[in-house]
Amino acid sequence: MFVGHLALALAAKPRFPAVSLGWSVAAVSALDLLWPLLLLAGVEHVRIQPGATAFTPLVFTAYPWSHSLLAALGWGVLFAALARGCGAPREAYRWLAALVVSHWLLDWTTHAPDLPLWPTASSPRLGLGLWNSIPATIAVEGLLWIAGLALYVRHRRATSWIGVLALWSFVAVSTAIWISGPWSPPPPNERVLAWFALIGRLIPPWAAFADRHHVPRDAG
Repeated sequence: MFVGHLALALAAKPRFPAVSLGWSVAAVSALDLLWPLLLLAGVEHVRIQPGATAFTPLVFTAYPWSHSLLAALGWGVLFAALARGCGAPREAYRWLAALVVSHWLLDWTTHAPDLPLWPTASSPRLGLGLWNSIPATIAVEGLLWIAGLALYVRHRRATSWIGVLALWSFVAVSTAIWISGPWSPPPPNERVLAWFALIGRLIPPWAAFADRHHVPRDAG
């Protein structure tokens, strides 16, 4: 799940218009932003196995500290505290924490059974396996993406061509990264994958920049 996560961030904007889209995108992406750092540190591991699922060659052998449900709850609390320290509106703290946890719930629909509930070897591993079907993955995640975008543009309008370009380039690049996944060559090893995944850190500030050039549609 990639654009499906971003869809929730876009859909959250009308509910909390005072919260930058960058904060919401960072929240839904938090676990994936943490994950490559833990890969590089050797704390978590992934195996690259073409054909593991139809949509991705990645086998997530160990990611208890970034992607267990209990860890996600903890990261959600920490993220909300960070947002509070950076001046995010008080009423948004719980929602931002919930967006962090939503990452695990959406991953549960797509992953093979590899998501732990808690970060120990005794935890069961869950996943509904949507990634086993490329058409089903594209249909489900694509509909989420379209719905999230529709909600955002229904309630927000660009103040200039900069906002139009920033938003739709963000949409185009995110869509291209997502849809090309099943047909892209697999990364050669775990470390290369981790370094490539760090590019995801550009997504929240890009979203924040685009959002700064949008205002509510009912604004004068």
